[in-house]
Amino acid sequence: MRPTFLKLAVLVWLAGCTAVWAKLTPEQVSQLPPPANHSINFTKEIKPIFEASCIKCHGRGRVKGGLRIDSRETLLKGGDSGPAIVPGKSADSYLIELVHGFDPDETMPKKGTKLSAEQVGLLRAWIDQGAKWDAGVTFGRQMAANLKPHRPEVPPASQKNENPIDRFLGPYFTAHQIKPPAPVNDRLYARRVYLDIIGLLPTPEQMQQFVSDRHSDKRQHLVRSLLADNSNYAQKWLTFWNDCLRNDYRGTGYIDGGRKQITGWLYAALATNMSYNQFVAQLINPTPASEGFINGIVWRGVVNASQTPQMQAAQNISQVFMGVNLKCASCHDSFINDLTLADAYGLAGIYADGELEMVHCDKPTGQKAEPKFLYPELGTIDPKLDKPARLKRLAEIITERTDARLTRTMVNRLWQKFMGRGLIEPVDDMDKPSWNQDLLDWLAEDFADHDYDMKHVIELMLTSRAYQMPAVSFDEKDSAAFVFQGPLVRRMSAEQFRDALGELTGVWYDQPDAQIDFTLGRTNAPIVPPIEAQYIWNDPKAATAAKPGTVYFRKTFKLDEVPNIALAFIAVDNGFTLYVNGKKVSSGDDYGHLFSANIRKQLVKGDNCIAVEAVNEGDGPNPAGLFFYGCMRQMKKDKTAVMDFASDKSWQWSDTKASGWEKASFAADNWKSSFELGPASTWHMDGQVQAALAAPQNYGKIRAVLVAGDALQDALGRPDREQTVTTRNSAATTLQALELTNGRELFDIMKRGAQNILAENESKSDLIPRIYARALGRKPTTEELKLAREIVGQPAQPAGVEDLLWSVTMLPEFQLIY
Repeated sequence: MRPTFLKLAVLVWLAGCTAVWAKLTPEQVSQLPPPANHSINFTKEIKPIFEASCIKCHGRGRVKGGLRIDSRETLLKGGDSGPAIVPGKSADSYLIELVHGFDPDETMPKKGTKLSAEQVGLLRAWIDQGAKWDAGVTFGRQMAANLKPHRPEVPPASQKNENPIDRFLGPYFTAHQIKPPAPVNDRLYARRVYLDIIGLLPTPEQMQQFVSDRHSDKRQHLVRSLLADNSNYAQKWLTFWNDCLRNDYRGTGYIDGGRKQITGWLYAALATNMSYNQFVAQLINPTPASEGFINGIVWRGVVNASQTPQMQAAQNISQVFMGVNLKCASCHDSFINDLTLADAYGLAGIYADGELEMVHCDKPTGQKAEPKFLYPELGTIDPKLDKPARLKRLAEIITERTDARLTRTMVNRLWQKFMGRGLIEPVDDMDKPSWNQDLLDWLAEDFADHDYDMKHVIELMLTSRAYQMPAVSFDEKDSAAFVFQGPLVRRMSAEQFRDALGELTGVWYDQPDAQIDFTLGRTNAPIVPPIEAQYIWNDPKAATAAKPGTVYFRKTFKLDEVPNIALAFIAVDNGFTLYVNGKKVSSGDDYGHLFSANIRKQLVKGDNCIAVEAVNEGDGPNPAGLFFYGCMRQMKKDKTAVMDFASDKSWQWSDTKASGWEKASFAADNWKSSFELGPASTWHMDGQVQAALAAPQNYGKIRAVLVAGDALQDALGRPDREQTVTTRNSAATTLQALELTNGRELFDIMKRGAQNILAENESKSDLIPRIYARALGRKPTTEELKLAREIVGQPAQPAGVEDLLWSVTMLPEFQLIY
């Protein structure tokens, strides 16, 4: 029985082998395209075929069916079905059978264009002639581009103090027979740099001051002065980094705690000009304030394997800091670069608490990923390290001086922001060559030489003659033929457009959704509160030992008019609920945090009442206190009236809550005077109080970046930030056209803006020139002035001013950056 069984098994095995290795029949051979009848040049004729049709599955480190074509040796070795070619015998080579396609289900390549008869003939001739392979040719995985530092020599200067950027572009322009035109005029330059550095239009006064300046170096001085405006600089670049780091104030994940914003940390980093390598390190190996980026989004419902928080971390890091797309490799070996599924899971594994099983297109493989960095040539990570040590090591590798991909990626992004198109395009594919590699390499090295100072790179670019050239148009359909001839015409971002409307109309947002410390980056003296605020309680010993329980506080006051700005800053050890005129406004239970609330809508002309339900938690006597500062400002054209009030002994307290806060507001029964416990320093709140009092200086001019997106911003391209966005789409859309012609937000801005302008311009004679100066940075032409007067009416009418605002803001000159 046993010998018979073995014979049967061998016969079955041989049958299987015969099925795999069966030669083509004479009839099938006759159907093959004939071999080419000339001597084959491997590099010119065969290599392009492999590159176009084979290496996506079988090259660059990828293996399908056991077959790799990295080299002649691996091709001869074959795969699961045996040898792929038989040198000298193309008709006996399995490769020829597959590419010809006798079996439609097995024809190679399975994806993409099938080989032509001529291409099959070239392959046959190449095999028949011995399958010669030119030395140095490999389809194996190659070292990624733009990883290692390279410092090219700066070309000689053609004139005194020539910007290094222009020295690199000199030979480039000569090679492309381009004669650089004269720089743009002062008005265009000023408008361009104001928008690019701080995201705001210059005021008419700022514009006139710059144009009147006769110093030869005034453009450099302007750039430096704008870079020194730390608050506005930070707010402008907050837009860019919010997009890149998926940071927002509402959206998927915020409701259930599956997402955490990093706005405070991000604003602080920008306002203090944190060096870029430290900036990146604190995002990769995060602090509690910066961890929201790396933690990603915990999506509701079922999430596929490519969107787990660990994989999101890997995708975001690789895209933002290394300029490479890891999303394809998160499901399978990538078809757009050389990265594999193992690479993606290796990087994701650094952020995992345990071993990660690799999942191929949502199908578990059973294989575990070993934590590693994408580019081991830049540094390795010991997989035995614990998670904190792995994160520290990853941050070290990416920010080390030897990682030139980090610096190249950042300077390329800045070049794209200012010039409209990157030195490498697209900017998230840094494996591509640059149209001026020496310039890219030098900028990256210079960036690192100057301690990764972002403002240094920005100044260098914006003072170059290249940046000052007239803007040009370019159709991305012709990207293969791109030649740099000056900055591209760019559209304002959604935030820039909304801020420009604010400057023109005086209509800004009421209150920020972003909680940031406006004192950061300030160079002037600390803010001194107009009045002193004290911690208060119902017990003079409460700073050290107050009874647990609830105490009710109130403050009544009278207003002759409701102020423009009315902010409440409050902190209670341990928790509070805030009421204004009987309406609940805010609550909180973090006694180490100073909460803020806009209370303007709850205030009325006449008698008002602030009421606080304050809770001291604990099992026995412990510290308790209420801190409150009411910032009340009436902002008028020439002055600001201060009507602030704060917690002090004039506040009243009660052990019992009245039937309602509205009734309790003015009833005297059961209310007693509070006890002062000490200033904010008692609870170590000085810094937060300073930050809170700095905020009102920006209120009345709340910029678009500090609020959640609305219909106008969304239509103009502000992303929802559930995905990393490093560049916004510049093409106009139908939605944008509709919003700009019939949007509710824009309609309201124009209507209120017309009223503001009429109230501001007591002499209506300069109303039209003022609008043009604010919006376009210039006076109206004679013809424009004539038409504007017809629109506005004599005397000026609200509807006419509103129509003029619409007309001016719809001009390409207003919406575009030339």
